Amino acid sequence: MSNKSPWPKRLLIGGLGALGILGLAAAVGAIFDPFDTQFEDVEDAQLYTADSYAIPRTDVGELRVMNWNAKFGGGRIDFFFDCHGDRVDMTRDEVIENLEGLAKKIKQYDPDILILQEIDIKSKRAADVDQIQWLLDHTDLNFGAYASQWRATFVPSDGIGHVDSGNGILSKWQINHAERLALPLIGEQDPVTQYFYLKRNILRARVEVPGDTPLWVANVHTAAFAQDGTKSRQIAIFKDELARLDEQGKTFIAAGDLNTVPPGSTHLHDFPDSVCETARFQADDYRPDIGVLDDFYAQYDAAIPLDKYKADNTPYFTHTTDKNGTWNRKLDYLFTNAKFKEGSGMVHQDEKSGGMETMPLSDHAPVTAEMAWPPE
Repeated sequence: MSNKSPWPKRLLIGGLGALGILGLAAAVGAIFDPFDTQFEDVEDAQLYTADSYAIPRTDVGELRVMNWNAKFGGGRIDFFFDCHGDRVDMTRDEVIENLEGLAKKIKQYDPDILILQEIDIKSKRAADVDQIQWLLDHTDLNFGAYASQWRATFVPSDGIGHVDSGNGILSKWQINHAERLALPLIGEQDPVTQYFYLKRNILRARVEVPGDTPLWVANVHTAAFAQDGTKSRQIAIFKDELARLDEQGKTFIAAGDLNTVPPGSTHLHDFPDSVCETARFQADDYRPDIGVLDDFYAQYDAAIPLDKYKADNTPYFTHTTDKNGTWNRKLDYLFTNAKFKEGSGMVHQDEKSGGMETMPLSDHAPVTAEMAWPPE
């Protein structure tokens, strides 16, 4: 989740007496992994193909890119982790209705590359709908890559049950190579929580855009609640990965939900949208993160230039937990080592745009940009 822990800490920590066998499983999980939560440091991502092929243009000219945290097709249902309600699961009809809203917005913008966080492929909470496959089959995108971020055959908390949720990259053109790169875990967590908790990663894929220049896409969703500096370490590793791609002469687009705010952000505490009574679930003030993204803005081109953001933060906010409120912080990004077309970067936070409302579709607004292809 962008701003809420997947389950109340008390349910895993306070319940250790009843979950002694799970504690034992967690202690030896790296060896036996009874609930299938573990990953290699580097492993192949899962590749997808749409059931029917939408013929993309071969004379590209420009690329249209969209980055979106899709909130596992949950829309604005009152889930327990948002402290707005007590829902855990959705019906299949609810999931499909929410996915139809996402697909409508995606088709309205018509991206060539769609970069997703919090997308589920086999989760009880999302009625086991494979959302990568569903979006491929209901948009003009043809190929996909997926890397699990939260996977377990059973989560012993709040009826969550089985879950497989993570990062995705969808494209109009072939994806022949994609890898999942593991990021550090939150070190302050006890063994049981760490065993069942999210395993953050970088999803890196090569997209065969027509022409002589392949495009690399890197997607990340960093920690939301680490108190021990884990998020900063994850962002630093992401930065190092981009530097390697750049040094190798590879053109890339980097995107994700970084769960941090840009330099020049204001009003970084006392967010009015947190209705949670427990400090564990209240909105982060993000002040320790100021400056973490300086090198990204200095070394690469941002869809939303920093000077525009500093001039007025408000039009570029991408997140809120209050479905009846307004967007109130920027957590979602697009960068490239090429060049986005000047003025093309946009946050689709507008409540009414061609009859499409983004606020009900997710707790994040999509970020889009265009770039010349082949890159200048």
